[in-house]
Amino acid sequence: MDSGTPHCTVVIPTKNAMPLFRRVLPAVLGQRTPWRFDVLVIDSGSSDGTDTYAEAQPGVRVMRIPTAEFGHGRTRNRAIAATAAPFVALITHDAEPVDADWLANLVAPFAQDARIAGVFGRHAAWPDADPFTRRDLDGHFAGFLAHPLVLDRETDAARYASDLGWRQLLHFFSDNNACLRRSVWEAIPYPDVEFAEDQVWARTIIEHGWRKAYAPDAVVYHSHDYGVFERLQRAFDEARSFHRDFGYDLAPSLPAALRSIVWLMARDGWFALRGPGRGAKLAALPKRLAQDVMLVLGHCLGNRHQRLSPGLQAWLSRDRQIFLGGRVPG
Repeated sequence: MDSGTPHCTVVIPTKNAMPLFRRVLPAVLGQRTPWRFDVLVIDSGSSDGTDTYAEAQPGVRVMRIPTAEFGHGRTRNRAIAATAAPFVALITHDAEPVDADWLANLVAPFAQDARIAGVFGRHAAWPDADPFTRRDLDGHFAGFLAHPLVLDRETDAARYASDLGWRQLLHFFSDNNACLRRSVWEAIPYPDVEFAEDQVWARTIIEHGWRKAYAPDAVVYHSHDYGVFERLQRAFDEARSFHRDFGYDLAPSLPAALRSIVWLMARDGWFALRGPGRGAKLAALPKRLAQDVMLVLGHCLGNRHQRLSPGLQAWLSRDRQIFLGGRVPG
């Protein structure tokens, strides 16, 4: 690569990312862009050779930090501070660009508007993902196409003040597949929170008058087929974070929780019975129905996390258990 400051640096937090990282990193390095980019891997104590593999690739720098110093926002801030590019793309070690245009498509919206602080791209389910995971991801990201691709607080100021769902839409952001304008990050770095650092950051930039953009053609493979208990843990992390950092109540009462379970199970049962792939959907349905119960239970527990002991909270947290088990959560 030529000398000089790159237009974009791709930052990838890693820990024990093998063997999938042998697919992710070449896909990143193989991006087709009209400007120069480089890659910074920040590794939190891998023991499986992730860091040495990354270090051997041309165009890749590796930062090593102790495992105990990892934090979702803190680690990303540390990596971004070690870059000089005007734009910093962020993915996780288990997010693989679908094609060679991912990075160019992710950075492109910034040229449209100097007020765009961050761009997030689409997630696609891995080819072997179960049909419910695929439906959920496809539906989630298709929902953003019903709105302008660039949003800010003034898109609908009255609605922002009164509509919780609209505010949630405006602060959705995912640094599994995102890019930040460095000059904005310098003024508003990531918060040092346990979970949803990307959404807390997005809410902050929106409230400071900046814009965010969605790049539907900047796509990565990134999905998780959770086990039944993992679904509870993920829901616990989500509800605890949203309650603590946003003031949201995802399960306000027992009757509301029961209604949610009934609605989710009916929706998933109907999905399994109709359309193509009926056999695969029916085979996956029992696990999914159990996950529906765990989702709501996790939200109930997460909303009431203050009543739980620190040890029980750590056991219920998937994010915490993955980290203790040797992998940076993706």
